[in-house]
Formats: sequence, C-alpha cells, structure tokens
Amino acid sequence: MSVLLQISDPHFGTEQAVVVDALVALSQQQQPDLLVLSGDITQRARRAQFAAARAFTDRLGVPLLSIAGNHDIPLFDLGQRLFHSYAHYSEAFGSELERVHCSRDLLVLCVNTTRWYLHTNGEVSLAQIERVARRLDSAEPRQLRVVVVHQPVAVLRAGEEHNLLRGHAAALLSWAAAGCDLVMGGHIHLPYVVPLAGLARPMWAVQAGTAVSKRVRDGAPNSVNLLRWRGATAPGCCLIEQWDYSAPVQAFVRSRVTEVSPARAGGTARER
Repeated sequence: MSVLLQISDPHFGTEQAVVVDALVALSQQQQPDLLVLSGDITQRARRAQFAAARAFTDRLGVPLLSIAGNHDIPLFDLGQRLFHSYAHYSEAFGSELERVHCSRDLLVLCVNTTRWYLHTNGEVSLAQIERVARRLDSAEPRQLRVVVVHQPVAVLRAGEEHNLLRGHAAALLSWAAAGCDLVMGGHIHLPYVVPLAGLARPMWAVQAGTAVSKRVRDGAPNSVNLLRWRGATAPGCCLIEQWDYSAPVQAFVRSRVTEVSPARAGGTARER
C-alpha cells in the first residue's frame, strides 16, 4: 500500500504552532510515502515565511512534491512579482515548478496554475493540458494517476464559482481521456471529495482545507487528507481520509473516509 499526505494552504505567517506540532505528530504516526503540498505555502511570499515552511516540511522527513499558490508570489513588490515571481519559493523549495513523482503505485503530476497577472485566480494553459495528458497516457495500469493544481476544478458552495481554475473544463476532458483518477487542489480552505461529471471516465476532485493556518472557513477546521492506494499488485480502491484538527485533544482525528474505485476497478465511490 502507498500512502500520500496532502497538505494545502498552510499560509506560513499565519500558522498556529500547536496545530503545526499536531500535524508533525500525525505524519510521524501515519508514515506517508509522499507529501503533496498544494499551494499557498505562505501568507505573503516572504523569505522568512518560506524558510519557516521549509523547516516544517523538513521536520516531516517525507519525500515532497510542492506547487506554488497565488499567495506564494509577491503581491505588493511589483518589480519582483513581474520579473522574479518565484525567487523566494525557489530558494526554499527548488526551481522546478511542476514536479513529477513516479513510483510503482503512484503517478503524481504537479501543474503550476499561478500567473503573475492574476491576483487570486489560477489558469491552466493548453500546453500544460497537453503535457499532462501525454504523461498520464503513459502511466502503468497499477498506478494511481493524480494531478495536483492549486485552484479547485469543482466547487460545492454557491458563490464559489469565481474561484474555479480557468481552463479547467478543457483540462478535465483531456485528462480524463488520458486516464487521470484524481485532481487534487486547495485554495478555498474547504475539504471535500466530489465526482466530476460529463467525462470519458470516472474522475474525482479531492480538495483539502487549510492545514495549519488560523484562516479557517466557517464549519471547516484545519484539515489534511491521507490517501491510501491498494494498487501494488492489481487495480484496487483508494481510501481518501479527511483528518481534522481537534482543539480539545490537540491532535488531528479522522473525520471522514471516502472509498474510490478508479475506472479500471469499477469507477465507484462511497463514504465509509
């Protein structure tokens, strides 16, 4: 079994130390094989905030895939935003903005959806769509195929439509046809798993809440996702677990489990 820990929107600069410590404890307990950090790592893209975020991920000691979010490029320093958008991000997390993880069980593809000319919105280009589709098409049957973006490709609450990733409709059509199973995101600090309709094959959006920031939404505490994929020998099921921070016990506790079977294993989903 392969275990993936998704952390999103920690917004270092607004982090809560007790929640950070609880997340470190959860990672040590669960021993994930891969950490996916799906954007808005910092609050204001400052060097010190990136350094704190990097120190945190180093404490976890897990192989890391990260992408930038809209908060990870400077907002007020227009010169740096225009000409050196990812300078501080690269100092902490490396210059590669669209990393790939390929193992026996997992294919995880990162897509940089931030743009210097967009404030909060994200965008996926035709070139990015095609590049990801080609890589998905070459995946092994036993691999769970995951694409990571920052802005959501599906929303549930009324009034959230403006947060949708620009170009998401074309991207989903292409990636589904190429064999994608899950599209992971963050940005809106709301955790959920939702099926994506009207595609060539079953595919799900997996959204994470804010991991450690005090910038939580109503009814949505700090949370992270753990994915467990039982596909080492044959296509199987993926368990998507939502873990919420509980203040009374100062720990993350499992609050929801969704069982997803990719198209080659039935294409179904149910809550457990």
